[in-house]
Amino acid sequence: MSTNEVGLRRFADRWPFRRKLNVLVGVPLAVVAVLLAYLITDQVGQARDAAAAARLVRDSAQVAELADRVNAEHQQAILLSVRFEATESGARPGLTAYRKAQAAVDEQVETVRDTFDDRLPDTEAQALKEINGLSSLRATIEQGYLPADNIDPAYMNAAKGVIDGLELDRNAALAATFTGNLLDSLLRADAAHSAFETSVFSARTGDSNALIEFIAAVGNYELYTHQAERFARFATEAQADELSGIEHNTAQAEIIRHYSELQIDPSNLQAGSPQEIRTAFAEALDGYADYRAQSQTRLKITSSLIGQIADRADDASSDAWRNAAWLLGIALFGFALWLALSVAVRRSVVRPVQALTGAAQEVAEVAGRELARVADDDTEDDGPPLLRDVPVTARDEIGDLAEAFNHVQATAAALLERQVLSRRNTAEMFGNVGRRVSNLTTRQLALIDAVERGETDPALLERLYSIDHIAVRLRRNADSLMLLAGIRETVLDSGPTSLTNVVRAGLGQIEGFQRVQLDARTDVMVEPDIIGDLTLMVAELLENAVSFSPAGSPVEVTVHTGDGGGASIVIADHGLGMSAERLAEENARLIRRERLDLVPTKVLGLFVVGTLARRWSVGITLTRTPGGGVTAEVAIPSSLLLAMSPVTAAPAAGPAGEAASGPRPSAAAPQTNGAAPLPRRVPKRESAPDEGTSLIPRPREESGGEPEPPGSARPLRRRVRGATLRTTVGDTDREASPAAPPADADAVRSALEEFEAGVERAHRDSGSEPDSKTPQDQNHLPEGAEQ
Repeated sequence: MSTNEVGLRRFADRWPFRRKLNVLVGVPLAVVAVLLAYLITDQVGQARDAAAAARLVRDSAQVAELADRVNAEHQQAILLSVRFEATESGARPGLTAYRKAQAAVDEQVETVRDTFDDRLPDTEAQALKEINGLSSLRATIEQGYLPADNIDPAYMNAAKGVIDGLELDRNAALAATFTGNLLDSLLRADAAHSAFETSVFSARTGDSNALIEFIAAVGNYELYTHQAERFARFATEAQADELSGIEHNTAQAEIIRHYSELQIDPSNLQAGSPQEIRTAFAEALDGYADYRAQSQTRLKITSSLIGQIADRADDASSDAWRNAAWLLGIALFGFALWLALSVAVRRSVVRPVQALTGAAQEVAEVAGRELARVADDDTEDDGPPLLRDVPVTARDEIGDLAEAFNHVQATAAALLERQVLSRRNTAEMFGNVGRRVSNLTTRQLALIDAVERGETDPALLERLYSIDHIAVRLRRNADSLMLLAGIRETVLDSGPTSLTNVVRAGLGQIEGFQRVQLDARTDVMVEPDIIGDLTLMVAELLENAVSFSPAGSPVEVTVHTGDGGGASIVIADHGLGMSAERLAEENARLIRRERLDLVPTKVLGLFVVGTLARRWSVGITLTRTPGGGVTAEVAIPSSLLLAMSPVTAAPAAGPAGEAASGPRPSAAAPQTNGAAPLPRRVPKRESAPDEGTSLIPRPREESGGEPEPPGSARPLRRRVRGATLRTTVGDTDREASPAAPPADADAVRSALEEFEAGVERAHRDSGSEPDSKTPQDQNHLPEGAEQ
């Protein structure tokens, strides 16, 4: 394929479908319109030419009359000259008839000018000027005798000039028809016969130039015969017969008799004496009336033929106009029919395409909404995608395209349904794995607790605490896996806890918690429903902060009151941080809903955080830490918090967390100088009711109930993560509290027996077997946050 073809195809490919159809329909239509316009214009031109020819023919009648009057003046000039020659010395013939002929010629000249007006050809105008220039000759003739050979050329050239001035044989408007030749031959035949008549009359006067006039008569008659034959070739038979009427009338018969007499003895035509001249002149003058009668007959026939020629030209013009009108009407009708057909065909193509396009766009919008519905991890609608079929509006290739589109759509919907089912099955599988891991870690922690309660060796206890911490982190990963799988465990009943304890519980689920510096500026209480998710959220943010910052750098956590009665948790690290583009991308991911398999992220914890934040309408914002690093701010709305009131409590016997949980070995707060031992989980101890003052939540009607009767067994306690972490208030380099003394073996055994009795009562009350497994909820009271 050539470069030009490729360029043309690319140029056409950029055009929209409608424009291509317009070109496909419009170009042939425009070509036909141009051709029709050309034909109509040609017909209109012919009509105008025919009309102009008809007008010229009618106006030429005035030229024919002018030529006849010039010949009449010519005859009067010859008569006057012969009178001068035949009159006795001293006598002057009358000039009245001659001057009357002159006036008739001059009047007809003005009539011709007025008739043609601005259409008067230049050659005709020059011929009229030559007629006006006969004044000197007229004056000479009026003064005395002038031979005929001096008179004839001037008048004959003048008569011939007015005919030549019309330029009928060179008129382009008349050249396409026979009108020009017909009129030209008629005028020249009329002028030739008029000259013949004058020459015969002059030859009979006996003038000294009689022989010359006879010879001119012979030549003029031959010219008339030639033009009459030429006229007959273009005229109708009736017109030719009418022209022959010039030769077949009484006056012409007399003229032909005179012409025949002249032919008998041409040598004796010239008179020898004035007396003979007067005698010949008298005889010629006696027959002059026949010449005038012949002139009138000839002029009448010529005028009649000119009228017929003009009528013929008018008919041609009318026919041309009629043809132009018919052609225009047919063209307009055909153009309108073609246009209507083109529009109908175009609509039959465009409308189905538009309908198909609109339906496809609607289907795309519906498909987008359906995709958003089935792709949303938080949705509970398991129904298949609902896609509307594209309507089939035509039974042609476009209809086939619509049906194919519907087939593709149905196939795509089935494929999408299979993908959704496969994804849900995969998510369920991973959720089951996460649930199993969570159950196993729960059992593992229970076993670790049992071992810890019966062990008194500090070194071994420290190792058990490390294993316990790893198990807690493993259960957090299992909780994250279930969250990503779209599984929400059933919420268990638990009481509210302080936001600071939630943060400490999150610290108990990460590695490197020793680098964290906690600054608690409020002790607001958190709704029970969000405790588990909020702990997991904080733990993921702390894990990222510790993992993506240098080992020797601190991670600062601040808990303070937010705007509108809410609270905020600010976690700042001092690592390399993220670029502005990456921060914007991760912040957007925290807000909008996404599927992990479609939009993966390198920071998996942020995906978990975003899912939890959207679930509880918690605001998460990532910004750059001054000097390097990332700062995450968690904005908790007031709807998830509880109001607090002061009550009497035991005075703090140590750092926060120890007052609630009692002394425990190796309990230490997060710090940056030196390695701190792992926080251990210790069962809840009862505190004296008259010790110190603390903040507890106001009672809620929905969580209220009958108080526990005295002496009843204590209920099964929940594991609390990070309860050994101390809240730093003020200086961060405050020394850690001293380690608790070793636990008493009898006390540990007694607590373990009491724990087992509580487990048995719980199973008995719930009607389940002791060995049955109960799913663990991620919203239970966090490890280390129990009050």
